[in-house]
Amino acid sequence: MKILVCIDDTDNLESRGTGDLATELAEEIEKRGWGRSLFVTRHQLLVHPDVPYTSHNSSMCFEADIESDYLQPLIEYASDYLKRESAPGSDPGLCVAVVELLDEPEALTAFGRRAKEEVLNKTLAYDLASQLGLHLSEHGGTGQGVVGALAGIGLRLGGNDGRLKGWLDIRTENGLATVGEILAQVSLQGVRTLDGEVLGAEEVIAVDDKPKAVMIGGGTYLMVSAVEKSEQVRWRTTPRKQLKRF
Repeated sequence: MKILVCIDDTDNLESRGTGDLATELAEEIEKRGWGRSLFVTRHQLLVHPDVPYTSHNSSMCFEADIESDYLQPLIEYASDYLKRESAPGSDPGLCVAVVELLDEPEALTAFGRRAKEEVLNKTLAYDLASQLGLHLSEHGGTGQGVVGALAGIGLRLGGNDGRLKGWLDIRTENGLATVGEILAQVSLQGVRTLDGEVLGAEEVIAVDDKPKAVMIGGGTYLMVSAVEKSEQVRWRTTPRKQLKRF
């Protein structure tokens, strides 16, 4: 079965980030032989004085394909892991969804979008999780992280939100690589402009340091922006600060 796992609010300013914990959870699934995990995505939620967060208010989500018998052991392991590994002062939340059992995925995605624009509370999160049959639990502090954990599931499910954790390792020649060369090195659906154009294999890209990929249209893409006043290339990888809307 395909599942989505999301955690939120596990860190403080001195601790490891929530993304590191999500990565370890994803790796543990494979170590234990429970199934196969995919990449972790970071989902930016509302930054507001009424929303407690460490630095950026983002949740971390990943997809996994597991045998149904391992669902409850996974939930129990993840719950114990968050209790053990979350930082002092954090308010960790955990959400696990079985994708094929979701009768109203649009309601979950709508909650995620709201969490990017509104201050939401635990009662709303628990009510929706109960309605949709999701696992949602808190593991320390105020437990406010359940809001972000549920929202992250909805945003990942929607397929149009999230930056992949980590940087893409792309080898270049003098800082340049074709789309074909890039896709031969990294597992992505394509290279895409901010205007939505998917570039052909022969297009040359100026690859900056630490390029990042995003989720859009249900796939994973390296985003590029037009280069002005250059005869050598038309495109360069989009700087991280311009990817915040994802």
